[in-house]
Amino acid sequence: MKALVDPSNALARGLLSIRTAFQVPGSFPADVMAAAEQAAGRRPTEHADRTTTTFVTLDPATSTDLDQAFAIERSGGDLLLHYAIADVAWFVDDGGAIDLEAWRRGTTLYLPDGKAGLYPPVLSEGAASLLPDGPRPAVIFTVRVAGDGAVRLDGVERAIVKSAAKLAYDSVRDADLPASFGDLAGRILAAEDRRGAARVDPPEQEVAGLGDGHFSLTFRPRLDSEDRNAALSLATNLAVADALQAHHTGLFRVMAPPDAHAVARLRHTAQAFGLQWPGNETLAQFEHGLDAADPRQAAFMLAIRRAGAGASYVPYREGVVPWHAAMAATYAHATAPLRRLADRYVVRAALAIANGQPVPDVVTAAFAKLPQVMGRADTAAGQIDRAVIDLAEAVMLDGREGELFPAVVTDVDDRGARMQLCAVPVVARVAAPGAEPGDALTVRLVAADPDQRLVTFQRVP
Repeated sequence: MKALVDPSNALARGLLSIRTAFQVPGSFPADVMAAAEQAAGRRPTEHADRTTTTFVTLDPATSTDLDQAFAIERSGGDLLLHYAIADVAWFVDDGGAIDLEAWRRGTTLYLPDGKAGLYPPVLSEGAASLLPDGPRPAVIFTVRVAGDGAVRLDGVERAIVKSAAKLAYDSVRDADLPASFGDLAGRILAAEDRRGAARVDPPEQEVAGLGDGHFSLTFRPRLDSEDRNAALSLATNLAVADALQAHHTGLFRVMAPPDAHAVARLRHTAQAFGLQWPGNETLAQFEHGLDAADPRQAAFMLAIRRAGAGASYVPYREGVVPWHAAMAATYAHATAPLRRLADRYVVRAALAIANGQPVPDVVTAAFAKLPQVMGRADTAAGQIDRAVIDLAEAVMLDGREGELFPAVVTDVDDRGARMQLCAVPVVARVAAPGAEPGDALTVRLVAADPDQRLVTFQRVP
């Protein structure tokens, strides 16, 4: 969820400007804080005791807003994933101050210097977070994973859980994890491949100091522990989506595949990075062979992520199968309620249908309103991510004015030529009359202005 990381604080001044420009909340209103403090003291009364089950969490080392904890057991040839999700609804009253503020925000916003949470920290990083410092209320999804990776929702219950350990991506050992963790993740990822899923998780970008007052943009490759952990959320979200669709209710995440124009632009981007993309290979086929440890391929993975029109939310509609092209499946968001407003309602719907109860009217009404609210929140998050990348690119190129860069034109419109620089992961525009997609250019950096988050290039004849 972060556009990049900035351990040297090279972006500090520019990030302050971004927070101001995009009105990123710096705190919560007093009435919301007071309601959250009161809610944090609530004691669960509708939860089964599952504290004897060994749950663990796996997240970035610094994370404290922990949505998920998991335990895994075998059932014949199947695996049972017990996925405990923070029971945010237990703490948040419909129509109360916390709820209304969450509807205004929609999602947690992440910047390299910190986040603007969806809920006050006393809940999101305290009473509702599945930290290992005591029992917590949760909603446990039990997902049956077959040998071929097929998933089915076997049950949903409110329960008290106690995390045995807060594990971190960069230090976790296999011995710390449930014995079947790798097997389960492998089944899910293999099923993705068989479905023809085109999900791409590019590595994180990082601003790295060069020691001479200049900076570069580098990539931190994703760890195996991140990919395997993501498979647990994927399995749960797929199983929840199928259950909701079968019960004629729900809110789904949908996404169209990149259109022909976007794919053509990506082919030119691959050319700029010197990547060999055979003409008879689809984008999905090509991206499966990418190696995030290679900076050029990592940059291309980032370009793929930005190429599509983006995902959106839709409520259940009779006779319509909601489809997420990147997942090659019907898909829902249910596993991050501390960070996404929509998940809280999907969790409540799944809890109801799994226990033979009607979906609450307030949840059904929310499904109709959430697409617009989440769309607005996603747009704001995307704009902030783009602004942060623009800032980082300007900081990286500051002081290199006059330098020449090879580039490849990826597309052309009435605003000029859009180009991908070959040596650095920067996309920019340049005046290049007569240029066509795929043309190689040499451009000179005219200006790099971190304050305006702008870089300006001139074509060299």
